[in-house]
Amino acid sequence: QEAAGSDPLDELYDALTEVVAVAETTECYKSYLLPSGDAVSLMENVALISEGTTGLVTWEAALYLAEWALDHRQTFTGRKVLELGSGVGLTGVTVCRSCSPSRYVFSDCHPRVLQKLRDNVQLSGLTERTSPSVSVEELDWTDVTEERLKEIGADTVIAADVVYDPDIIGSLVQLLSKILRCSSAEVVPEIVICSTIRNPETYSNFKQQLENAGISHHVISGPVSKVFPYDRVSAIEMIKLYM
Repeated sequence: QEAAGSDPLDELYDALTEVVAVAETTECYKSYLLPSGDAVSLMENVALISEGTTGLVTWEAALYLAEWALDHRQTFTGRKVLELGSGVGLTGVTVCRSCSPSRYVFSDCHPRVLQKLRDNVQLSGLTERTSPSVSVEELDWTDVTEERLKEIGADTVIAADVVYDPDIIGSLVQLLSKILRCSSAEVVPEIVICSTIRNPETYSNFKQQLENAGISHHVISGPVSKVFPYDRVSAIEMIKLYM
């Protein structure tokens, strides 16, 4: 308008002032549509890494695991499920909404992640008194006891994108070993780990430490239904663990 020799409209100045004055947001709501037509809405951070953690956004392996769960509902129906490293909760909320577990335990250890996880679980209408019954619990892999794991009594244990830091692999393997060790002969939990393979060396180290701990695995192959939009270029692998 200035180039045309006319004065800009006051309304344009007002709009520009409003835009400039708005602080840059660090959070947003994301909605994921389920096959049933239901939607999972979560509060997530805009940045992939923030507040010293990667757990405030939904990563590809969590979406893939959620899709696999929708295709394999029998793994969860009527079962007590423990999720390790739940992050913002996409996989768990999807399982609770669509796969009819009897109980679902979300878990993480980072204080900020736990707070956002609790908020998202509440936003999804899930509580101790709903069906399924759910809880959000702090679970430190380095000091959780076998007694605590027996109290949880999980029939199914899942985790997505927890194999990314070489420094925590040892603690994760020790925890998985405890879960398998403290299970009864009648009820051995089904353990499924879903990983985006960003660093092959780190992932190979994880598998080697599993073997050193006496834990065997096999790769779960086969396609999954494409429910959620995300980048499918990255290599994602799911494995099932057993002693």
